Amino acid sequence: MKVLAINGSPRKDGNTNILLKTVLDEIEKNGIETEIFQLGGNRVSGCKACGACVKTMNRKCIISDDIINTCIEKMIEADGILIGSPIYFADITTETKALMDRAGYVVRANGHLLRRKLGAGVIAVRRAGAMHGFDSINHFFLIQQMIIPGSSYWNIGIGREKGDVNTDAEGLNTMKVLGENMAWLLKKLAVSGEVCP
Repeated sequence: MKVLAINGSPRKDGNTNILLKTVLDEIEKNGIETEIFQLGGNRVSGCKACGACVKTMNRKCIISDDIINTCIEKMIEADGILIGSPIYFADITTETKALMDRAGYVVRANGHLLRRKLGAGVIAVRRAGAMHGFDSINHFFLIQQMIIPGSSYWNIGIGREKGDVNTDAEGLNTMKVLGENMAWLLKKLAVSGEVCP
């Protein structure tokens, strides 16, 4: 089993990464493989609404000069997916949105390739907009027919400067509980045969 965490922040080692790593640490304690994919800070294009992915059905977006297809491939291979983003002007980063738009069309065009995988959003926020960004990610998971595990609170960590989320005890605990719940659910699905070990 494997959980892929996608970091939509251009700050590779910033607050979003700290929160994602906190979730992954709990998952790894349960013997589940994890990986962080750095999306933010890379030049990516948005969806062109060309419909080529529906015609080719090759599990790829026709735009091939950025890292989105690599990320889509990793999403298809994973059993669980975390998408993390900081909040900019009350929403997720442009890189995160581009991934969700392009991956969304590709995986649906190829037989709903994310169906019944686990998905959880992780948000780093200074003050406002967290719930809107959190909802944006969850709407992506829901339209893909994915399973969203809960935690002890919404998956939000508060902080502005790099490392500030380390002082948000409730946010860090929320991430730990999320990791525990994802690991528990992945194991239950593996026993049922829904997730390949």
